[in-house]
Formats: sequence, structure tokens, C-alpha cells
Amino acid sequence: MARTNKEIRDDILTRLEQVIDPELGIDIVNLGLVYGVDLAKDGICTVTMTLTTMGCPLTNVLAEMVVEALKPVPEIEQTQVKFTFEPVWTIDRMSRYARVALGI
Repeated sequence: MARTNKEIRDDILTRLEQVIDPELGIDIVNLGLVYGVDLAKDGICTVTMTLTTMGCPLTNVLAEMVVEALKPVPEIEQTQVKFTFEPVWTIDRMSRYARVALGI
């Protein structure tokens, strides 16, 4: 039986929670770095995300971590990571879990 769009999206977000920001030690979902996830009918998944700072040297590392994390999702044929700085990331985007973990 085919999975619903909600089930697929939940799976994707759960897997993205395994991608840990190397500098902060918190996953990119709880940090609020993931702005959007789109899975097209052709199996191309586009993850739109940001970084905590514009000049972050870990851009390529995080992109590769996202691609690797989503490989097990059967509906995804290819993952593209798009970085944006609009809107600018602030600590307001972090989950309560991330704030507590970072002592904010």
C-alpha cells in the first residue's frame, strides 16, 4: 500500500532530525534551519534550509548530511538542498527542545 503524503513528510522530517549541526550539536529541524520540504511526483525532494550564520563553512557538509539522511526514503529518487537566507534565521525559529538544550 502506498504511503500518504503526510506519512512521507513525517518520515522525511524524522530523518532530518538525525542531521546534527556539527557546531551546535542539535538537529537541523529543532534548530529551525529547515524552511521547507517538497517532494515532486518525479521523486525529486527539495529541502530548503538556512544556516545559523551566512558565512558558515559547513554548507557542503550539511548538504551532504541531508542527502545521506534521506537516501532510505523509498519515494525519493534524488535530493536537492537549497540554501536561503530569506528570512534570516533567528533563535525564535528554534524548538523548545533546542532552546533548553542550548540553555536559552
